Amino acid sequence: MNSFLERMTTLELIEELKRITQANIDLIKKKFAHLNVQQKNWRKDSESWSINDVFAHLNEYSKYYHPTILSKIERTRFTEPKELFISTPLGKSAWKSMKLGNARNVKRKFKSPRSYNPIINPEILTGNEISDFENGQNQLLSIIDAAQNVNMRKVRIPISISKIVRLKLGDALLFVVYHNERHLQQGLSILSHSKFPAN
Repeated sequence: MNSFLERMTTLELIEELKRITQANIDLIKKKFAHLNVQQKNWRKDSESWSINDVFAHLNEYSKYYHPTILSKIERTRFTEPKELFISTPLGKSAWKSMKLGNARNVKRKFKSPRSYNPIINPEILTGNEISDFENGQNQLLSIIDAAQNVNMRKVRIPISISKIVRLKLGDALLFVVYHNERHLQQGLSILSHSKFPAN
């Protein structure tokens, strides 16, 4: 799968991005949308994240990446799509670090930046975390549609933690969708905990 993603057609890339994002939307509806307040706020301990914490973290990333990516797409002069997309070493490292393993397991754990950590920065919690994320995923589908109309190798996206470091549009989108998928897996792990409240 990784070798496929390093060199693929733009159409294959778009299909991969859409597949994961639509799966995320379906999973939200099936597993998270019906949860009550107690369930959404439950933590196994003081250092662990709740369901709401997971989605607040993702929403904070969306607040940066969605408008940034859309703005770059709308303003680019590189409006001729290329048949092939080829990752840079930096881009590959970024999205590969987020990608789940073959067993849908998290291969590497990372410390969340303080501003994106809801325990350190509870101000990012709004009370509408799950519905906001679902709306954001639908917005992301529209952004992916727009991306296929530009050169995804030439458009560059500054990353959230350093505006100097920029990824190719295709790499940035892979990073975003794999990051979303990764944390939804974290959410499922919370749901499956033996002490998670039944109602």
